[in-house]
Order: sequence, then C-alpha cells, then structure tokens
Amino acid sequence: MAGERSSGILVGILAFLGLCAAFFFAEALLAPVAFALFIIAVVRPVQVAFSRRIPALPAALLTVLITLAVVASVLSTVVWGLGHVGQWVFGNVARFQALYENVTTFLEGHGFVMASLLADHFDVRWLLRLIQEISGRLNTLGSFLVITFVYVLLGLLEVDVLRRQVGRLPRRETADFLLAAGGDVARKLQTYMLVRTLMSVATGFVVWGFTLAAGLELATAWGAIAFAMNYIPFIGPFIATFLPTVFAVVQSGSWELAVLVFVSLNVIQFLTGSYLEPRIAGRALAVSPFMVLFAVFFFSFLWGLEGAFIGVPILIATLTVCARSTSARWVADLLSGRDPPETPAAET
Repeated sequence: MAGERSSGILVGILAFLGLCAAFFFAEALLAPVAFALFIIAVVRPVQVAFSRRIPALPAALLTVLITLAVVASVLSTVVWGLGHVGQWVFGNVARFQALYENVTTFLEGHGFVMASLLADHFDVRWLLRLIQEISGRLNTLGSFLVITFVYVLLGLLEVDVLRRQVGRLPRRETADFLLAAGGDVARKLQTYMLVRTLMSVATGFVVWGFTLAAGLELATAWGAIAFAMNYIPFIGPFIATFLPTVFAVVQSGSWELAVLVFVSLNVIQFLTGSYLEPRIAGRALAVSPFMVLFAVFFFSFLWGLEGAFIGVPILIATLTVCARSTSARWVADLLSGRDPPETPAAET
C-alpha cells in the first residue's frame, strides 16, 4: 500500500512537471487560448443580452468589438502614463545621476564598499530603457490580441452548441458536473473582473488625488498607471508604488516626502486590495493570498507579462472545478485561505 501511494505521488509530480513544460514551450499556442476562454467567460452575459435583440453573429461581433475597445483602452492608458514618465526621466537625467551619487556616497560612508563599484557602472538610462521596454512590450501585444480575439469570436459562436453537446453526453453525472462547474467558473471570473475593475478605478482616482495634493508632477500619469497596473495582483501595485516614490525623491530631493509617498501609496493599495476587495467579493473568490502570489509569479515565469495577469483567473478556475469534485474538494478547501467550519460539539 505504501509503495502504491509513493508511486502515485511520483506520477503526480512527473505529470505536474510535464504540464509545466508544456505550458512553457507551447506559450504561443496555449496563452491565447487561455485568455480567450477567460474573456469568453467574462463577456458571455453581454453576448446573451445582445442576442435577445439581434442575430447571433452580429451579437458576437459587437461583443468582441466592445471587449477589444475596453482592452485597448486599458493598455493605452498604461502606455500613455509610462510614456509621460519616460519623457520626464529623459528631461531630468542629471537629477537621477546626482541622486545616485549622493546615495553611493552615503553608503560608502557607512562601510558599503560595493557602492563605488556600482556607481562606476550606473547609467540612469537603464531606468529609461526599462520604462521604454515595458511600453514597447505593451505596444507589441497587437498580434497576440488578434489571435486571442479570433478565438473569442469563434468561441462565442459555439458556446450554446457546446452546452447542448455536453448535455447530451451518455453519462448524466459527467454532463451535470461539466455544466455546473463551467457555470461556477464563469460566475466567479465575472465577479473577479468586476471587483478588480472597481478597485482599479478607485485606486487610480485616489492615487491621482494624493499625488496631486502632495505636489508631485505627473499626477495624472501616476493615477493612470495605478489604475491599469492594479489588474495584475502584487506586481502591478508594487510598480505603481515604487515609481512615484523614486520620482518624489528626484523631484524634491526630500527623503521625508519619499517616505510619505511610499507609506501613503502602500496604505491605499492595502485598503483597496487587502481590505475592500475581499469584502466586496465575499466568499465567492476565497483564495489563499499565498497561492495568489504564487500564481502571479509562476505564470509570469511561464508566459511573461500576459501570464502575470492570467495566473489568478487560472487559479480561480482550477479551484472552482476542484470544489465541484468530490475527490478533489479537499484541494479547494486547503487553498481557500479560510478556516474550516467549526464542527458542532457532540451532545452529551
């Protein structure tokens, strides 16, 4: 029995590693499909609403066009914000260089001998190139989006057919499981995107208002970046907090202002991401924060920037399916981040 259990664990580990390798090497094939399935689940209610008034093909086309416009608007927002930041960096290179030299002098005075070596190789254009690379990466998503939305259009046209085919499966239990699990996944992903969008809009406005009140330049750009980056858990808010903090030091030369900006933006991100969002979403999206962070970094390793966004929806979908399965429900419970329900004490 112990040997069989060990063999099962080994097979499971090998299967997981094989699946990871397939995801990594087949990124060009699998990533657009994963995004398309996610988008179909989210926008399906829009298509259904249109289908009540117009034929199926125009309804699907209109749904795709509206979705594409929304996605393009979000991407354009972050590209616009990073573009303005890049222009500011280019116009204030001397400030960044002076700040770095002051920091290295301070570190050397406190025994950090590597600081001088780093200073010799420091070039503030690194930061500019990083910003340009991020903006360029977002701008080159065009081909990826074209492939994804072709899948979305075809998928929206086949959703009803697929449901009917699943309903006709010989095994009634399998059909019921697939239909129920698919419905649960779609509802949870819709809730996830609705809550994430509300929190992103709120975060963008609050960050804009705070940076404007603090006297920082590019307040509108910081608000736009905070709004768009908030769609990527952990990584996005970190970027939206780190960049304004650095720029606060460069602009004012005041470390006190930098600390104020850093602390305040972290408070804003904490209130929206760790306090308001779980209370708005409720138990529908109960996922361990540890697993959310793991999903973001794991899929960003596999698929880059696209993976950082899609990782959490994939995690939510996986746990939702596990929760529907009798044999795998323990996985969903284990990774939910919730305390188990209290067992009533036996009456004596």
